[in-house]
Amino acid sequence: MHDATERKCEIESKLEKELNNLNMLKELKGKSNHLTKGMINILDSFEHRLARLEETILPVYNETGNLQKRQENIEKALKALDHVIGFYSVSQEVAQVVQAGPAPGLEPFLAAMDRLQTAQRYFEKNNPQSVELENITTLFNAGGDALNREFKDLLMRHSKPVPPIVLLDLIGADEDTPVEEVPSAPVQLPEDVAAELVRMADWLILHNRDEYMNVYARVRATVLLKSLQQLKEHQKSASGGSIQGVAAANSPMVRPKFQSRHDTPNRRGSKRLQVFEKKANKMLMRASQTIEHSTGLTLGTRRSAIHLESREDVVDEQEMENYLVCVVALQRLMQGERALMAGIVPLQHQHQVFEIVIREAMDMVVQDGESIAARAKRCISRHDFAAVLVVFPILKHLLTLRPEFERTMEGCDQNVRAKFSSILRMLHTTGAKALENFIESVRTEPSTQLPKDGTVHELTSNVLVFLEQLLDYVDTIGGVLGEDPAYNTSVASHGKVDRNKALVGIYIRKVLEQLSQTLVVKSEFYGDVCLRAVFLLNNNNHVLKALQRSGLLDLVKLSRPNCEEWYHSRIREHKDAYTQSSWSKVLSYIAPSELVPSSVLQNGRLRDKDRAAIKERFAGFNKEMEDIAKVQRSYSIPDVELRESLKRDNKEYILPKYNAFYERYCNIQFTKNKEKYIKYDPAGVSEMIDRFFDVAA
Repeated sequence: MHDATERKCEIESKLEKELNNLNMLKELKGKSNHLTKGMINILDSFEHRLARLEETILPVYNETGNLQKRQENIEKALKALDHVIGFYSVSQEVAQVVQAGPAPGLEPFLAAMDRLQTAQRYFEKNNPQSVELENITTLFNAGGDALNREFKDLLMRHSKPVPPIVLLDLIGADEDTPVEEVPSAPVQLPEDVAAELVRMADWLILHNRDEYMNVYARVRATVLLKSLQQLKEHQKSASGGSIQGVAAANSPMVRPKFQSRHDTPNRRGSKRLQVFEKKANKMLMRASQTIEHSTGLTLGTRRSAIHLESREDVVDEQEMENYLVCVVALQRLMQGERALMAGIVPLQHQHQVFEIVIREAMDMVVQDGESIAARAKRCISRHDFAAVLVVFPILKHLLTLRPEFERTMEGCDQNVRAKFSSILRMLHTTGAKALENFIESVRTEPSTQLPKDGTVHELTSNVLVFLEQLLDYVDTIGGVLGEDPAYNTSVASHGKVDRNKALVGIYIRKVLEQLSQTLVVKSEFYGDVCLRAVFLLNNNNHVLKALQRSGLLDLVKLSRPNCEEWYHSRIREHKDAYTQSSWSKVLSYIAPSELVPSSVLQNGRLRDKDRAAIKERFAGFNKEMEDIAKVQRSYSIPDVELRESLKRDNKEYILPKYNAFYERYCNIQFTKNKEKYIKYDPAGVSEMIDRFFDVAA
């Protein structure tokens, strides 16, 4: 019971507490409702006041906005009016600047021209019939003309031909030249002048005044042509037209053609010119060596046969060099012109302008090349093949330059690009004709006058000199021969070899085969069989030695591997023929036979007929030996090795036979005057043979 009473009291206490809380919440709710009603009343009052303010202020705001727009419109109208009024006064304001031209100041002039153009566009759009438009147009056109004239004057004033010395220094530089010694590219125009020209060109092209490009092309074309012409004149004055021999050195020497204006002992010369000089020296040395080997004579002061030639048709080494230098100079100048026009001539017009710039200079170089080819053809027609050889170095160097020319002329008209190729085609055709006609000239060589001493024929020497000079241009000549189907067919059967070398080897083989046939035919004109053998022996030996010495043999072996063995066999044949024809009569007197029976020789009782027979044999031997010695002293064997081998062969052939004969009869009393019949012992015969082939003996 007690617990229930406590529980009841506790519940009543909590109920009373909750009732108090509920009453307090109701009281607070009432206050909140009262405050809410007060706030709503305040907001309603504020909204009403804002509405009344808006009704009052909005008309004022709108009126202010309208006033501002009116003010802006008035300002714009005033500004536009000032702008338009300014167009009417432009011509008067800029007339003095435009009439003075761009010379006093380019930028003020261009600014004045821009103002005129702006005014011109305004009147054309808004008042095309106004007098102001006519005045502005006239002044604007006059200004454009003045700018064109200034462009031309400035370009002509500063466009100078490149001095020959500068060109030669530029040509002479190569990849081996130290960086500090490489000459800078010639300055075609000063930097500030070029900048002004670019600025003028930009304005002119922007305003459709492109006539300046024709002026530019003509001026630069004239400068380019004069640069080449002055170079040619310099070459003529510097070379003197000949190459002087140096007697003291007893060897070919080529003077430097073009001295640098800074010429010092340590200064590098033009490598290209040095190469040309070395080629000329090499060719001349080969010719000299060939003559010395064939004649046994030592040449003194030498002069190039080409330079001694006075005929107009002959293109000498100097002229060849000068022409090639001009071609290289043209290429360098063309590169400079390409770079110069950048910025001055719009990209889309550069190819056309460049064609005009280079046309006259290119035509001059082409005409010079055509002249060389035409003169070479005239040399071919009269079989002056030594003078034609100049075609191959020119062709070789032009082929080397072709890629650079093609890159420089890329984008130009096909007719312009074809001009350089036309030179190559003409020289190619001329070279092919020269090679073909040379073989024919060997076959039809008209001379019937043979060397009296059986030495090397002039034809042989000339042929070998010609062939040796081809070695420097194997690739070039291979390209020429490769156009002939017959050579292509022949080289196809040679397997994997250097094509150009194989083609040149085939050509050399053909020349040598024809030379061999011609020499055999010519040898038939000798009445003396022995001299005929000496002649063929000399020529075949000379050909073989020349092939071995020059390196021609390596080329010939590509098409005829047994070439060397073939010449050795011919030499042996001619030696045998020489021996048989020389000693046949002598052998008839000393040939082993029973001239006197051995029994008679042993008892020493010779019959009269035995004595007469022995006398006849010795007398006949003496006479034949003296005749042979006299005749063969007049024979010429210019090759020392061959000469000594023939003497040795003669001794080995005749001395054993004569020694046997001599030993058999020298101690027999077949006469009271042995010295009359036994004139020569074996040693004496040997001495006689030593004097063979020596006209002074």
